[in-house]
Amino acid sequence: MPKRRWFPALRSLVTPRSEPEEKSITWAGGYTSTTYAGTSNIWSTEGRADGWDIGRVVTEGYERVVWVYKAIDTMGKHAARLPLEIGLGLTEDGEFEEVIEDHPLLRVLNGRANPVETGAQFRKRLSAQILLSKRGAFVEVTRSNRGTITRLDLLPPDRVIPVPDPRGEYIAHYEFTTLYGEVRELDPERVRWIRDPHPTDPFSGVTPLEAAGISVELDHLSRLYNVAFIKNDARPGGIVAVDTSSLSDQEMNRLEARFLPGSEFAGHVSVVGSGPGGMNYVDLAAKPREMAYEHASQNAKIEILAAFGVPESVTGNAAGRTFDNAEQEEYGFWIHTELPHLELISNAFAGDLEGIGAIRFATSTVEALELPRRKRRAEAREEWEAGLISADEYRRRAGLPAFDNPQTRALWISPQKAPVPARPEDAAALGIQGPGTPGTPGGQLPAAPPGTADPNAPLPPSNDSTGGAAAAVAQARADAGQPAGPGAATAAVDSARAQSDGSGQPGAAAAAVDSARDTEQAEPGDAAAAVTEARGLQVKALPGAGPGPSYEVTDDDFDQAQQTVASALAPLFDRQEGVIVARLRSPKTRKGTPFWKADGPADTRGGPAALDTDRVTGADRWLEEIDSTLARVLAGVARGAAERTSAAFGAEQPPAAAAGPTTAVVLDAVAAAEQIARGFLSSVTTLIDQAQTATADVDDLVAIVRTAFTDLAAQAAATIAETTAVATVNGTAEATAAALGPGVVRTWSTRRDDRVRPSHAAVEGTTLPVGEPFTVDGTPVRFPGDQLAPLHLTINCRCRLRYRTEGDTTP
Repeated sequence: MPKRRWFPALRSLVTPRSEPEEKSITWAGGYTSTTYAGTSNIWSTEGRADGWDIGRVVTEGYERVVWVYKAIDTMGKHAARLPLEIGLGLTEDGEFEEVIEDHPLLRVLNGRANPVETGAQFRKRLSAQILLSKRGAFVEVTRSNRGTITRLDLLPPDRVIPVPDPRGEYIAHYEFTTLYGEVRELDPERVRWIRDPHPTDPFSGVTPLEAAGISVELDHLSRLYNVAFIKNDARPGGIVAVDTSSLSDQEMNRLEARFLPGSEFAGHVSVVGSGPGGMNYVDLAAKPREMAYEHASQNAKIEILAAFGVPESVTGNAAGRTFDNAEQEEYGFWIHTELPHLELISNAFAGDLEGIGAIRFATSTVEALELPRRKRRAEAREEWEAGLISADEYRRRAGLPAFDNPQTRALWISPQKAPVPARPEDAAALGIQGPGTPGTPGGQLPAAPPGTADPNAPLPPSNDSTGGAAAAVAQARADAGQPAGPGAATAAVDSARAQSDGSGQPGAAAAAVDSARDTEQAEPGDAAAAVTEARGLQVKALPGAGPGPSYEVTDDDFDQAQQTVASALAPLFDRQEGVIVARLRSPKTRKGTPFWKADGPADTRGGPAALDTDRVTGADRWLEEIDSTLARVLAGVARGAAERTSAAFGAEQPPAAAAGPTTAVVLDAVAAAEQIARGFLSSVTTLIDQAQTATADVDDLVAIVRTAFTDLAAQAAATIAETTAVATVNGTAEATAAALGPGVVRTWSTRRDDRVRPSHAAVEGTTLPVGEPFTVDGTPVRFPGDQLAPLHLTINCRCRLRYRTEGDTTP
């Protein structure tokens, strides 16, 4: 019996034209039988796909029509490129909680499927057969004696027949005909039948080529028409009408030969003479019939790609589309076409896992699938900036680990960015007092969130008895006559050093304390009474001999302070990178420089001038943000260190006398951070200046800036965090211990590892009364990380002091 043509539109190439097509519908045992081009098919039985000639499909469709080839090749390459993975459980982001890296199935699917095919080659051929074969694809699974999968073989679909079980089972066995005509019976457990299921026939699959068959033939015939046109004429077609009554056959042949058909004579001019009856020429070029072929070819391409679900931009031609449109097309291709196709393949092997985990293609490297995640992150950033979610909640949505500290757990409410603590114990770290405290509604003390502080906003007043380090910083700046801005912290420190009265408390800081006390005395009600009572608090007497209370800064103190500072710096560095890149791309910045891209010959807005790198980097504004942010953050760090030190020696709260030295410590730390940040930004500026002499492409400068922030920003931020944390924690503990009273001594202690510098190792174990500086490398140093000491003795210092009463001999 002759087989049915694989495309209905191509039946004429199989069935003689003289024989009319016959089509009849009859009733046969409850099924509708159709006799179609000499082939009988019974719907809803295993014979529906028998007439599909896979060999001719490959030859006349896949290998001949460019759009069929490109669509199948595009989908198959993704199946070959992406490996399969097996895992257990799913996270909120859809990732496996645990990935099983070693499994026999992965060894054949990702490694070598059989002796002649790698896993990638096997997956690509499997993908193509599913798309080309109406019957689907058949995979033979071979196992060892122990039941382990050792190889996978892809069987030719036109030589495999699924045989139904007459006893009611779905499949009795598969019949596979080898190249030598031998018929093998394969057990259903050895065969994986993979197909896009037919809606009514379980023994048949569906291929896009069924729906696109006429379009495929039309595309082929349209190209044949153009080829034939070039071969036969190579010029617009036309008809020459002559008076044949006066011309012989020889003259007619000679006249016809003058038109010289063939592509090699394209553009040739022929001269012919007119007979007695005259000559007429009818031009057939650009007639609707010729124009229809062009539209037919274009429509055929659109219909073929639509049947496969592959946009033209995904095949490599994104002309005529914006970047966003091309991105959306690629995302739609993955969601609606490629992912279901990959799931069809991976799900066929799910039964080979024996109930352990799930199998799927690893698509984490597919950039197009990041589009919804990027949109979710953008929405989360907007919610965070509006104060609707915390920084930790944003980081979790972005797939980043949460910092889980009071600043990142809190909600920061616009427009003043006032914190709302997530936990009661976070209130102290955020500088928020109980209800009724004057200064802010509800007793909240406005503070800046990490990286979002308003540099122009004044620092809020403090109402606690520690003196309010942040407020003292602002007051000390004012007392020293320094404006709040870049360099202000350094200037304030220099002024404080110049006014030092020898007691260790700078004059500017002392003025800040006096100002804070005056404010406290003017406060009415319960708050004023509490302040007065705190000021009159007597520190418990320290024993003069024998074991007594002691306190030592721990690694946790340093680590928590360092993490707090790091979380505050990270968004500042990220924002500055974005600001520099935006300014480099700004037309205002590039105007008058070689980096201006002219719109045409008449555009004279370019020039030889160099970029204003100082304006591009914007150091003043950025350093002002760092000063303002760190002043608040370090004030909270200092407050916590003072409370822990006081509690260790039995005081209910830090003494007011410690406020001045603590303020100076915070000023010193902010100044050190400003110097490090200024040095980092200076390095970025130098890189931009050097690059200007070698390139005129702004994209090159942007790449240099991004590289600089990637390579240098993390180190600079880590240095700032470690330096300021050590200085603030150690300095505050020193100031608090000194204010508690006489009889306290402290011992210098290092980390005792290979990072300890020799000058610090030499001081290890030295014990001195509180307030008396240590001698380190010939230089007086009040405490580890002392910013009044030379930089080479303080930067990246991790030492700490152990405080105890003078008579306590505990090591």
